[in-house]
Amino acid sequence: MGSLDDGGIKFMAFPQDHEPCHVHGFVGGIGGPEVIVELKADGVVDLADRVDAVQGANRSEVRKVLAAAARRFADLVLLWDAMHVD
Repeated sequence: MGSLDDGGIKFMAFPQDHEPCHVHGFVGGIGGPEVIVELKADGVVDLADRVDAVQGANRSEVRKVLAAAARRFADLVLLWDAMHVD
């Protein structure tokens, strides 16, 4: 698995994880509240469209994860790509 840290958020991409392109953002590191962020082709980040997209995070933490993902969009796409090499 690959990871990237940004301002108290640990983003992770898992090898050969399912589409669409997404990362898991953990507030305060692994084991903290989790927010799953979709990385869209048009450069937009969004909360993943799935039931478990937010696990234990409050609205403020969700906003913090999405803001960090937007700042690091290009790096997170590279992280995803590195975990999905054939």
